[in-house]
Amino acid sequence: MATLFNILAIIVMVAVVAVLLRGLINLLKGGSGSTSNKLMQARVFLQFIALCLILLAVYFQRHSS
Repeated sequence: MATLFNILAIIVMVAVVAVLLRGLINLLKGGSGSTSNKLMQARVFLQFIALCLILLAVYFQRHSS
Protein backbone atom coordinates (compact mmCIF):
# COMPACT_ATOMS: atom_id res chain seq x y z
CA MET A 1 0.00 0.00 0.00
CA ALA A 2 2.87 2.36 0.80
CA THR A 3 4.28 1.79 -2.69
CA LEU A 4 1.02 2.98 -4.23
CA PHE A 5 1.11 6.18 -2.18
CA ASN A 6 4.77 6.69 -3.08
CA ILE A 7 3.97 6.43 -6.79
CA LEU A 8 0.97 8.75 -6.47
CA ALA A 9 3.05 11.26 -4.49
CA ILE A 10 5.72 11.29 -7.20
CA ILE A 11 3.08 11.87 -9.88
CA VAL A 12 1.59 14.77 -7.92
CA MET A 13 5.05 16.25 -7.28
CA VAL A 14 5.74 16.19 -11.02
CA ALA A 15 2.42 18.00 -11.50
CA VAL A 16 3.52 20.61 -8.93
CA VAL A 17 6.72 21.23 -10.89
CA ALA A 18 4.75 21.50 -14.15
CA VAL A 19 2.36 24.08 -12.66
CA LEU A 20 5.28 25.99 -11.14
CA LEU A 21 7.08 26.13 -14.49
CA ARG A 22 3.89 27.20 -16.25
CA GLY A 23 3.51 29.99 -13.70
CA LEU A 24 7.11 31.12 -14.20
CA ILE A 25 6.64 31.17 -17.96
CA ASN A 26 3.46 33.20 -17.53
CA LEU A 27 5.33 35.63 -15.27
CA LEU A 28 8.24 36.02 -17.69
CA LYS A 29 5.91 36.62 -20.64
CA GLY A 30 4.04 39.28 -18.69
CA GLY A 31 0.86 37.26 -18.68
CA SER A 32 -2.37 37.90 -16.87
CA GLY A 33 -2.29 38.33 -13.10
CA SER A 34 -5.49 36.31 -12.91
CA THR A 35 -3.78 33.37 -14.60
CA SER A 36 -0.82 33.64 -12.25
CA ASN A 37 -3.17 33.62 -9.27
CA LYS A 38 -5.01 30.54 -10.51
CA LEU A 39 -1.73 28.73 -11.14
CA MET A 40 -0.53 29.61 -7.64
CA GLN A 41 -3.75 28.26 -6.14
CA ALA A 42 -3.39 25.06 -8.17
CA ARG A 43 0.22 24.68 -7.03
CA VAL A 44 -0.69 25.09 -3.36
CA PHE A 45 -3.52 22.56 -3.72
CA LEU A 46 -1.24 20.05 -5.44
CA GLN A 47 1.40 20.53 -2.74
CA PHE A 48 -1.24 19.79 -0.10
CA ILE A 49 -2.24 16.60 -1.93
CA ALA A 50 1.41 15.57 -2.28
CA LEU A 51 2.02 16.14 1.42
CA CYS A 52 -1.02 14.04 2.35
CA LEU A 53 0.13 11.21 0.09
CA ILE A 54 3.64 11.30 1.55
CA LEU A 55 2.25 11.16 5.08
CA LEU A 56 0.01 8.23 4.14
CA ALA A 57 2.97 6.42 2.56
CA VAL A 58 5.02 6.89 5.75
CA TYR A 59 2.10 5.76 7.91
CA PHE A 60 1.52 2.57 5.92
CA GLN A 61 5.25 1.87 5.68
CA ARG A 62 5.63 1.99 9.45
CA HIS A 63 2.50 -0.05 10.14
CA SER A 64 3.16 -2.73 7.53
CA SER A 65 6.21 -4.10 9.36
